[in-house]
Amino acid sequence: MFGISEIALLLIVVIVVLAAKRLPDLVRSAGKATRILKAETRAMKDGVHPDDDGPPPRVIKAQPGDVINSRTQGEPGPRG
Repeated sequence: MFGISEIALLLIVVIVVLAAKRLPDLVRSAGKATRILKAETRAMKDGVHPDDDGPPPRVIKAQPGDVINSRTQGEPGPRG
């Protein structure tokens, strides 16, 4: 009878033969998954999420007396 290594080899050959059309897509998606996994583990070790662009954006609040002209030149105002 066959041993475990022979059965595993036979199974691999059967999968390659039957799934030859889908094999490139399968390998490509496995590569993408591996890259994502490596990036996530590296980010967990560094304590930084890979989607973060840096520090949070600054919030600038207007002070009393500040004047902001939101209209561009050439646009008529509300009075004409």
